[in-house]
Amino acid sequence: MTTARFEGRTVVVTGAASGIGSEIARLFFEEGARVLGADLDPTNVPAGVSAFRADVSLEVDVNSMIVAAIEEFGHIDILCNNAGIGSVHDVLGCTVDEWDRLFSVNVRGVFLGTKAALPSMLERGYGVIVNTASIAGMMGLRDRAAYCATKGAVISLTQQVAVQYAGTGVRCNCVCPGTVDSPWVGNLLAQADDPVVARERLVARQPLGRLGRPTEVAKAILYLASEDASFMTGSSLVIDGGMTVA
Repeated sequence: MTTARFEGRTVVVTGAASGIGSEIARLFFEEGARVLGADLDPTNVPAGVSAFRADVSLEVDVNSMIVAAIEEFGHIDILCNNAGIGSVHDVLGCTVDEWDRLFSVNVRGVFLGTKAALPSMLERGYGVIVNTASIAGMMGLRDRAAYCATKGAVISLTQQVAVQYAGTGVRCNCVCPGTVDSPWVGNLLAQADDPVVARERLVARQPLGRLGRPTEVAKAILYLASEDASFMTGSSLVIDGGMTVA
């Protein structure tokens, strides 16, 4: 039987309709939380999760998302800034529009979500923010110029928020997944000249010999959000099958 670690807790998850975000929302709900799952198309958020349409790059959407969660749940205990997009270009191949789009979703989205949720958390003296970063923010990856830059920014923002609000009852951490077998990665592979070969290369660079699973990352996020991690803030939890140490 699944333990109810989050009984009575309220959670907001962005990018909740697929991949890691869907698993985050599902697991929180299964462990007793009341969950609002936001996405550009929230049709497929997990059963039991309140669906909300939001573009995390737009301040009006993010503010509306937080207001909706507070109106429905009364307050927000946990915010998972998970929504993100990727690209497969180096600096020369990356257009200015693509660069700006990645920063608007991957970085501005985290900033806006945090900014909107913090007042309620600070007022209550309790809150947990978990951001989805990436090992791409800790090391250089080929053909990932904008993606690496945005995820490095997420890690830095996580650390700043953690320091700024330490002692208030609000904690902020991030996860840094390696390559995860998700629809998001599938979309990137679809852009390759030979998707099969591209996938084989992704698997080959993993010391554990396989890609990660969305649920493995989601479970790590639930750990960071739980009281088991009450002494953790400003941390970047790596889940990469050994890639960063190989």
